[in-house]
Amino acid sequence: MGKTAVIIGNGQFPRKEYPLYILSQADYIVCCDGAFRRYMKHVRDSGSGRLPDAIVGDMDSLSAADQAKYSHLTVRNPEQETNDQTKAFNYVADNFRDVSDIFFLAATGKREDHTIGNMSLLMEYARERDLDAMGLRIQMVSDYATIFPVTDSTEIDCGQGRTVSVFSPDNSLRITSQGLQYPTDNVIFDNWWQATLNRAVEDTVRLTFSHPSIALIVLD
Repeated sequence: MGKTAVIIGNGQFPRKEYPLYILSQADYIVCCDGAFRRYMKHVRDSGSGRLPDAIVGDMDSLSAADQAKYSHLTVRNPEQETNDQTKAFNYVADNFRDVSDIFFLAATGKREDHTIGNMSLLMEYARERDLDAMGLRIQMVSDYATIFPVTDSTEIDCGQGRTVSVFSPDNSLRITSQGLQYPTDNVIFDNWWQATLNRAVEDTVRLTFSHPSIALIVLD
């Protein structure tokens, strides 16, 4: 079994048991530069004493004092075409080859534009890299949801009664479904709301894509 890495963003830091458990069990922890101070507050409050394995970003949000004190942890990437979440993801994927699962924490909340952007980037990561070939799974976890990308037909063992939302930017994609209260067979993905707020009526939900594409699954 591979190792786990957690990437911490500058959104709402989790408070609930599940995301905090993921953080406590992570083999590697990487902070986006703007998230470092909030992570260190968690370290002090929890008494874990654990520094991150790296602080990644353009360093515009990390104080000069912290840059000097933690220079051995900082990975500066001044490129402005991607955000710090993407820089951190690429750093983990390229440098921690024994990782099988990457969890994004504190990537949502506080700002809706950042939330939407960070969530949609999961689909970009899945499209740009062959995650299956890499043996890599990625999930964004908050106090309210678990979010992950899919690129083709899939089965989701989510449990009966769980809320399931499906997003896709591909309006040519058709997804037939089994195990959902409201079948997605006739959904045209021409706006964000189209396949949201559904519910699993079976323990396993099956989604069949008309062609390989990208979609985002959000579970409560």
